[in-house]
Amino acid sequence: MMFDDLQDRITPKNPSRETSPARGTSLPQEAAIPPLRKTLHEWQKEQNIDRDAQIKITRLVHMRYQHTDLAQITTFLRDFGMSVAQKAEGKRWFSGYGADQYVYYAQEGEEKKFLGGTFEVESFAELEKAAKHSGATPITELTDAPGGGHMVTLIDPESFPINLIHGQTPKPTGPMPEILTTNYEVEKPRVAKFQRFKPGPAAVHKLGHYGLCVKDFGEQMEWYTRTFNFSPTDFLYVDTEDGKKDVAAFLHIDIGQEYTDHHTFFMSTNPTSHVHHCSFEVHDFDSQNLGHEWLVSKSYKPVWGVGRHILGSQLFDYWWDTSGFMVEHYADGDLVNEDTPVGWGAAGDESLAVWGPEVPSWFLD
Repeated sequence: MMFDDLQDRITPKNPSRETSPARGTSLPQEAAIPPLRKTLHEWQKEQNIDRDAQIKITRLVHMRYQHTDLAQITTFLRDFGMSVAQKAEGKRWFSGYGADQYVYYAQEGEEKKFLGGTFEVESFAELEKAAKHSGATPITELTDAPGGGHMVTLIDPESFPINLIHGQTPKPTGPMPEILTTNYEVEKPRVAKFQRFKPGPAAVHKLGHYGLCVKDFGEQMEWYTRTFNFSPTDFLYVDTEDGKKDVAAFLHIDIGQEYTDHHTFFMSTNPTSHVHHCSFEVHDFDSQNLGHEWLVSKSYKPVWGVGRHILGSQLFDYWWDTSGFMVEHYADGDLVNEDTPVGWGAAGDESLAVWGPEVPSWFLD
């Protein structure tokens, strides 16, 4: 539905003409965002958001999970494109090629468990602010983790943990993959150079976002957007007898004029509360497809992909890990800031992707 509206604005329908050929268009945000919209500051004012009271996060740095078989998940994450940064008894830290010391922390336990996403905060004072919240853990020094730092964990209204970190020393980046030159039909800058590729995992650069399925969408939205400087980029709604009802939201970290990922956090309504997926950025489309083929060759279980999302524009590829958690590779995502209007679109399978395999019926279950 939303994509049909977008295509009509790009190329108006004319029944007397042949079907327009497929094309890609990099639209400015004013043209790409659905007509049902409002400014971010209007939305924040309507919700009575006190921006001074929010805990100021700056970026998402790593995920935390418990697995029953640490050796098994280590093999999977290596095949997924991560490297072991550090080992300890019953613990592993996994890194990408970006500046984060690690993008994934795994510990061994009797049952699999989601231990939350971890966000960097802008100062130690923000950790102290967080530690005053009801149910927060004390500030803990990460003496055994790469890069050190201090951490606090909060628990949301549906018992999901969210971790906050400050003071971690970054690591050197690299090696960075080459940005390939592409030849088009009338513009061919790649002369006497030949594209060659090496099969292997799609190397992970950074952690991009994660998502939750929640029972009380309104309560969760209120808690996250009041407690932290999360702001909505897009909502999905369903029509009810009482009007339009929001059932999903893509949230970005509001850092003013500085551009950030289209969403760092995602929530959707569901009869049961559970983590949906976490997503890691890779270099480009070739890397993503090579990584897909590598995971297929290792007999891991795919979920959905490769395809192209509409909201966020990312190239996506979802997989099940060896514990049954969903993980994603993505590339080429949108960037937004406080000037990006908040958009509303109808929920439905057609709002999830513009191309790719058919979305599994249970994808948002």
